[in-house]
Amino acid sequence: MEKSQQYQCLTLDRPLAFLDIEATGTNPRSDRIVELALVILTPEKKRSSHVFRVNPGIPIPPEATSVHGITDADVKDCPPFARISGKVADLLEGADLCGYNIIRFDLPLLVEEFHRAGFVFDMEKHRVIDPQRIFHQKEPRDLTAALSFYCGQMHFNAHNAESDAIATMMVLEGQLMRYGDLPRDVEGLHRYCNPRDPSWVDRTGKLRWVEGEIVINFGRKKGTPLKDVIAQDRAFIEWILRQDFPRDTQEIIKNAVEGKWPQPSLPGNA
Repeated sequence: MEKSQQYQCLTLDRPLAFLDIEATGTNPRSDRIVELALVILTPEKKRSSHVFRVNPGIPIPPEATSVHGITDADVKDCPPFARISGKVADLLEGADLCGYNIIRFDLPLLVEEFHRAGFVFDMEKHRVIDPQRIFHQKEPRDLTAALSFYCGQMHFNAHNAESDAIATMMVLEGQLMRYGDLPRDVEGLHRYCNPRDPSWVDRTGKLRWVEGEIVINFGRKKGTPLKDVIAQDRAFIEWILRQDFPRDTQEIIKNAVEGKWPQPSLPGNA
């Protein structure tokens, strides 16, 4: 354990665990942990680090590996979360929690993993700090803030439609002047603002191409070919068509039910 040179201005009455998770994806309910880091700061400002590699028990998608660099081979000999859950629970016992975007992602995923391991992780016992929430409250990301930052102007007529549209035009011009690496054409800016995995069948990646076949990319059917779901679980298909899924996702599935399948968009998938 080492003495921290930081956080001399932070008053602690019990340990504070800085937590970060790398996972198979971004869905806290269906994805799994592949790496968990805890950096624990004590009231005496001593710091200890604990890093766990975890075998998630499911394949790590290539798009997840492209973010954190962890492959199936890297974790094939690592323990499942259930085997380390007791140690993680002990480390977090009596500690408060801190992490960037921890409220929306890391904590819900951690709670799910504890649940699968047979632990009840009682969030009421832990106070939670999320620097992302502080960032967004202290540095607003609305149109008024953007106009001030990029153009040095106040937006006195916010929420008037024409005024907001003109302010948006000015902000875009300011961004193009500030960032030399931004595309200068609409097509390039479209791709910049709407990055899309080429394996996605639909616009949001609920469906993916895998070796020329459409597979479900979310929930309990993640990784299952769509044709198998149509043949074996029509209730799941009907549920998708009833819920508030993106319209293009529903249209692709509806057409597939009727035998009308899109062609793979990747040459390697054809």
